[in-house]
Amino acid sequence: MTTSNWQLDKSHSGVTFSVRHMMITNVRGSFNEFDAAVTADTDNLTAVDATLTIDVNSINTKDEGRDGHLKSPDFFNVEQFPQIIFKKTSLVAKGGDDYSLTGDITIAGVTKSITLNTEIAGPAKDPWGNIKLGVVADGVINRSDFGLTYNAALETGGFLIGDAIKVHIELEFAQA
Repeated sequence: MTTSNWQLDKSHSGVTFSVRHMMITNVRGSFNEFDAAVTADTDNLTAVDATLTIDVNSINTKDEGRDGHLKSPDFFNVEQFPQIIFKKTSLVAKGGDDYSLTGDITIAGVTKSITLNTEIAGPAKDPWGNIKLGVVADGVINRSDFGLTYNAALETGGFLIGDAIKVHIELEFAQA
């Protein structure tokens, strides 16, 4: 196959996260608006060029008050930093469909390198003759690395909000 552009199928994709709350449970959330620019040759996926752009204003934790607080200067400061951007720097095959995906992620104006455990499925032809690829990526980022340090101490010890954010990304692409 030759190098081609791949279009994100948003109806079969998602960007979600979870964070420890009060040291007893996890709060889950998602970003409803995101897009990806991908150029890849399915014969050499490690050479893929990929960028994921997330609209931070689309954050959804099923609590409007919390979402508003997350958009404020205490956290993401969406007026100044409306996007999270992940740009692939390396993709290393680990065997089968498993890869190690490294990239630069920019959150609230701070850029750091992160590595995500990634599974790439396909290419496969759907019932309508379209060529598809699926990508699932999981990892953990520390919000304090990006200046997101708002917190409150608990009477029983520990903090209201955990530092580790578990990230889960599922993307489906169609060959353009």
